[in-house]
Amino acid sequence: MPSVTLGRTNLTVEKNGFGALPIQRVSMAEAARLLVKAYDHGIRFFDTARAYSDSEEKMGYALSGMRKDIIIATKTHAQSGAELREHLDTSLRLLKTDCIDIYQLHNPAFCPKPGGEDGLYDAAVQMKAQGKIRFIGITNHRHHVAQEAIQSGLYDTLQFPFNYLASARERELVLSCGAANMGFIAMKALSGGLITRPDAAYAFLADYQQVLPIWGVQREKELDDFIGFIKDPPRMTDQLQAVIERDRRELVDNFCRGCGYCLPCPAGIEIPQAARMSLLIRRAPSEAFLSRQWQEKMSRIDECIHCDHCKTHCPYNLDTPRLLAENLKDYRELVEGKSTEDPWNL
Repeated sequence: MPSVTLGRTNLTVEKNGFGALPIQRVSMAEAARLLVKAYDHGIRFFDTARAYSDSEEKMGYALSGMRKDIIIATKTHAQSGAELREHLDTSLRLLKTDCIDIYQLHNPAFCPKPGGEDGLYDAAVQMKAQGKIRFIGITNHRHHVAQEAIQSGLYDTLQFPFNYLASARERELVLSCGAANMGFIAMKALSGGLITRPDAAYAFLADYQQVLPIWGVQREKELDDFIGFIKDPPRMTDQLQAVIERDRRELVDNFCRGCGYCLPCPAGIEIPQAARMSLLIRRAPSEAFLSRQWQEKMSRIDECIHCDHCKTHCPYNLDTPRLLAENLKDYRELVEGKSTEDPWNL
């Protein structure tokens, strides 16, 4: 199994990280079962966040007995130094540990630096001096913030969306991290569920030796796929390359990644799902998407107040209101059976 060293941290793990955002959607017992199974099969890097409701609590419950053998990365969405310290104390308590290996500033709209009025970076340095943090990282969806973080030399790791749908400038971020001896953690390795071939996703990332992908795990079948890569990592083949090229042609740049930074929506629209429903219903078919419950959720798009909150908060500069309207039109055609395409046969 290939390993990854996260830059100057010298933390080395197998090229398979456990993304713990999805386990907030399952029971404590099921989350613990998945986490322990991941550990038992060799996964040692576990990533969570204070913002992921009870994810930290579930991780602490399941893995506190293995603490010395694993690397824990969590995040704070704090807006001030005082709030960061409060978040950290809560994370330490829930994770049942006295130190976080990588403590990440969670998608700030700017690059926090020493002496800033926000006090975020200074507070992180203070917590590191107290032994509560080993390394300071940053996560983002904004290219300019990520680039500034790399150039600043202040952060030990960057977590950024990266998969085979990445643009040239996103690939350049990976290379820049390598040149700066900064660890690169790839979130959205399956593009929020739009990439349906984990073997193709893994084979692409295998060419980037310094990249650690974290896979969002909610179901055992998903975990089994990633566990299987430990002993038998997928290699790029002509067939997998064809899958990648097809997906790139279909998705290009104008699609919702499902990051959720457009929320909350004043009209109650579930934007991350609704803005990519056409893709989800074709790429990951589920009859649940055609249920009465989802029909009601999609109909909320008609109640859009055109405040442009989603558009101005999208880190990918998408015209989200337009995407929502297009998805609603296509969705209704599917529900009414008027579409010329069979959503379950693509």
